[in-house]
Amino acid sequence: MPLHLSTNTRRLSGKIAVTGSKSESNRLLILQALYPHLEIDNLSNSDDTRALQKALNSKDEVIDIHHAGTAMRFLTAYFVSKEGRETVLTGSPRMQERPIAILVDALRDLGADITYEKNEGFPPLRIKGKKLLKNEVKMQANVSSQYISALMLIAPSLPKGLRIDLEGKITSVPYIQMSLQLLKQCGIEGSFENNQISIAPAATVPAKRIVVESDWSSASYFYSMAALSDAAELSLSAYRENSLQGDRSVADIYQKLGVKTTFLEAEIRLEKLDVQLPEVLELDLANSPDLAQTIAVTCFGLGVKAYLTGLHTLRIKETDRLQALKNEIEKLGGQVEITDDTLRLSASEEIKPNIAIDTYNDHRMALAFAPLALKVTMVINDAGVVSKSFPEFWENLQQLKFSVKDSAKE
Repeated sequence: MPLHLSTNTRRLSGKIAVTGSKSESNRLLILQALYPHLEIDNLSNSDDTRALQKALNSKDEVIDIHHAGTAMRFLTAYFVSKEGRETVLTGSPRMQERPIAILVDALRDLGADITYEKNEGFPPLRIKGKKLLKNEVKMQANVSSQYISALMLIAPSLPKGLRIDLEGKITSVPYIQMSLQLLKQCGIEGSFENNQISIAPAATVPAKRIVVESDWSSASYFYSMAALSDAAELSLSAYRENSLQGDRSVADIYQKLGVKTTFLEAEIRLEKLDVQLPEVLELDLANSPDLAQTIAVTCFGLGVKAYLTGLHTLRIKETDRLQALKNEIEKLGGQVEITDDTLRLSASEEIKPNIAIDTYNDHRMALAFAPLALKVTMVINDAGVVSKSFPEFWENLQQLKFSVKDSAKE
């Protein structure tokens, strides 16, 4: 479904309720499957979370999680720990191109029985659940934090718990901290010091209700709109200043791009300020790589140069996000240079109107480029892909007086 986006106003105001964090929701669902007394409020309504829920409730041998990368990593570890159950875990064609050998190797070191059904190192996987008696494993630290979190989440269900020794510089520390803090909220003991993570065994946990904070990655698109507007007063709920999410850093980053954040009791208020924009925005996004697309597009729309580093995990996401960003920004008239882990954006004075943005089966491409409709009319191809993380996004844009029309019907 291609959507034609435009707006007659560049002054934004409104209140938006954002769905629960996908990252928190998916971690808590694994813990709830291991400890059924846990209750979860404000669960994400994203495709990824629904796919994970469906998989956890399924008794089928073949589990297809489609495009849900987090679900693939977390379920690989989860099904390994389910003694006596045999599962084939598969996904979309793109999912079958996304590497998983690092996690499989770590689980095999713990004694797991996992075989590759097609290509070595990639899904689908055949998993025969068994009791894992070993309680120590080593991993490279510069891998996707989802591999590490997958091990952390099943760790308390193992007879002796688990110690994970990380070798090298750690990527995406906030996501590891998130997993640890959620474990602690559930009553499970653990620590993360230097390059060592230790999780204690827990046969049971107390009955508890946990409220999921709204998703900061989703908030980033409204920060982008505020930055690209002439004036903005937006309220987003429900957020906390002391968030577990690494993407909370979006509030600090966008302060440099003219967006002030005020933290209220259960919401944040975004306000556009008249500030001197930086000539070049330099950021290391190793701890929040999901913000890279949003920030790159905002800087392009503002005519600000950007140099973003720490992006090595973006190559193996739903698409090669660095190449996709380069392709689409250059269609709009920008100039982008990429390496394996960096993106350099030149300043642009002109944005070409009526360009159709391809989304590459990647929700964040659609979400990141949409705010540019404040500058030029545009088309977002395969716009339905936003359901992966933010199903109500297009309705939220209409709330803010954007014109959102199915261009295939025009």
